[in-house]
Amino acid sequence: MNHATSDDIAAIQQAALDYLESQHTLNPEQMQRSIHPRMVKRTVWTHRATGKEYLREASAEEMILLAASYNQAGDKFPPNPQKTVEILDVQGVVASVKLTADEWIDYMHIVKINDHWTVVNVLWAYHDLAAHR
Repeated sequence: MNHATSDDIAAIQQAALDYLESQHTLNPEQMQRSIHPRMVKRTVWTHRATGKEYLREASAEEMILLAASYNQAGDKFPPNPQKTVEILDVQGVVASVKLTADEWIDYMHIVKINDHWTVVNVLWAYHDLAAHR
């Protein structure tokens, strides 16, 4: 990690955790704080009708809406959700992070803009690849 300060490491970890925990607790403000307005989340998905794989995307706006509604019934996560943040690399104002949750893994790019670390890219997959339908 190239000259990453302890404050930078803590802020990178917090951005990743805010992204995930906002979905646990129905907190769209926490999601908005963690992601850049132009953030894109992607995964490989299988179209049910055709069986063809494609790149499925979600925007920052969709993720903020998701944080407000995804766990509405309180049944999307276990009582003590897994959340492991592994910072793979920090180079100046860019970081690569692996976030492991109960059902999936997120590879994240987090950047420092105007002294704030924010998520700009997420590439994710379920641990069970059969769930990608």
